[in-house]
Amino acid sequence: MPTSTKVKRGFTLLEILLVVAGIGILAGIIILAINPGKQLGETRNAQRRADVNTIINAVYQYSIDNNGQVPASITETETQICKTGAGSCSGLIDLGVLTLNEKYLVALPSDPTGASTSGAGYEILKSTNGRITVQAPDAEQSAIIKVVR
Repeated sequence: MPTSTKVKRGFTLLEILLVVAGIGILAGIIILAINPGKQLGETRNAQRRADVNTIINAVYQYSIDNNGQVPASITETETQICKTGAGSCSGLIDLGVLTLNEKYLVALPSDPTGASTSGAGYEILKSTNGRITVQAPDAEQSAIIKVVR
């Protein structure tokens, strides 16, 4: 009577565990290399740069249409801009003239984190020489986002 030998095919539990551990280590390395927190911060900073330019362009478009006069609410003190539709603009710069009838802006841009309830998250000031500065004080990763014109 012939003896039959069975050939076992497949992976052992140890081999499967080693492969899973290897995949986990590689996934961890890839996630660290991509650094999603840094990427998201850079994305928010790019939005802040665009918003700062949008605000200063609207202010200058307003001044062109008003014989070189910038909105009267802009002071020589660095102050946060009031968000469009905020209940109270007390202590903030109200640039509602820019959104009036949607002539210059439909709405004032606000910081991508949306941290402030009544402030837009951007600051504006007018120097004694009449130069306008708009900046994003909440920029991430030590970025300085400021436009002076």
